[in-house]
Amino acid sequence: MIEKIAIAETLDSITLRQAVKDTLKNYFTNIGGEQPVDFYSILLEEIERPLLEVLINHTHYNQVRMAHILGISRGTLRKKLKQYGMLD
Repeated sequence: MIEKIAIAETLDSITLRQAVKDTLKNYFTNIGGEQPVDFYSILLEEIERPLLEVLINHTHYNQVRMAHILGISRGTLRKKLKQYGMLD
């Protein structure tokens, strides 16, 4: 059973990694020769916001569980929620 879970997690990780890679390739192809500015911050926001939205639904806004899932402190989580206007 544990082996099956590990294999499923590995497959999900590979699928997610490939989806991110494909999306990034597509993005850079579409912008042509343009050089994005502060791309890392843009990328973080594009990933963090939907991730937090999904976790809010998954945990029923339980910040302790959300922080645990993300592997960050509750304080850091609250900072991110505030940053995106998601703090109750």
